[in-house]
Amino acid sequence: MSTLLFAFVAVLVVSTGGRDWQLAARLSQRLGNTTALMVAGIIASVVSAAAMAFSGSLIANLTPGPAQAMLVAIALLVAAAELAWPRKERLPQEPTRSFLPILIVLIARQVGDAARFLVFALAASGSVVVAGVGGALGGMAAVAMAILAGADIQARLPLRSVRIVIAVILLIGAIVIGLRVRGIID
Repeated sequence: MSTLLFAFVAVLVVSTGGRDWQLAARLSQRLGNTTALMVAGIIASVVSAAAMAFSGSLIANLTPGPAQAMLVAIALLVAAAELAWPRKERLPQEPTRSFLPILIVLIARQVGDAARFLVFALAASGSVVVAGVGGALGGMAAVAMAILAGADIQARLPLRSVRIVIAVILLIGAIVIGLRVRGIID
């Protein structure tokens, strides 16, 4: 599977139920008009994926080969921890109808989330632009799904369970990569 498609699918799946996803779903229900929210989600997805892809490539350029693979394992571990971390989300009060604050909050929630750590890991493994583009497209699709579904989807889907299952998968991937780098398994 190409890095572009892998980044797209990974970010789309891992973003499901994330902080930015939940915020977009709740705001879409509160605001009604989803056009500005959709534009904010698209911009936030591009900015956050580009920032993490650039960060991944920058750090990868400073590390030798085996350390790059360990960097990928650490990024997967951080992504798994972020997914498994319990949190209580509240909808911000005001200024929730303003485009710029919504955009800033979406970017802030995306930059440190599990999906963007996957973009970081893919970029650190060498495919910077492709990982960034795939991550941006996956982020756009995830935010669009959340906006179109609205807050009702949170009651219909077991989002916490889904995120725990994905966290376990990422943790297993991090352990396998880490053990391979250390030469413990082949």
